[in-house]
Amino acid sequence: MGKDKREKKFYPDYFSEIIVSILIAVEILIILALIYYPSIGRQIDFTKPFQPRPEWYFLWLYQLVRYFPGKSAFIGTVMIPAAFVLLLLMIPYIDKGEKGRIKAVAAGSVILLAFVILTILSLL
Repeated sequence: MGKDKREKKFYPDYFSEIIVSILIAVEILIILALIYYPSIGRQIDFTKPFQPRPEWYFLWLYQLVRYFPGKSAFIGTVMIPAAFVLLLLMIPYIDKGEKGRIKAVAAGSVILLAFVILTILSLL
């Protein structure tokens, strides 16, 4: 009596609906991107001299480079960060044994405190 009650199959019934939905979503995204384009970067003040600065998560390493200039930069940029990583990798082994949890928390706290202090010093 009118409509055919056949079962819908993935191909071509659902597949065509998915393709149409994706195309509509992409068109809406393109229209919104063209209407509301983002501003590019920070405003540049040409009256001040250029002073490159890293992002906030690298400021601690930037401060280490200040403490180890020239030929000793390898110590500040490779050896000390590698020691931090090795200490973090050793925490499960430090945690074992008597008073291991206290030692592991102390090791993690020392690393975190070093990152925070070096970051704050680089901002000054």
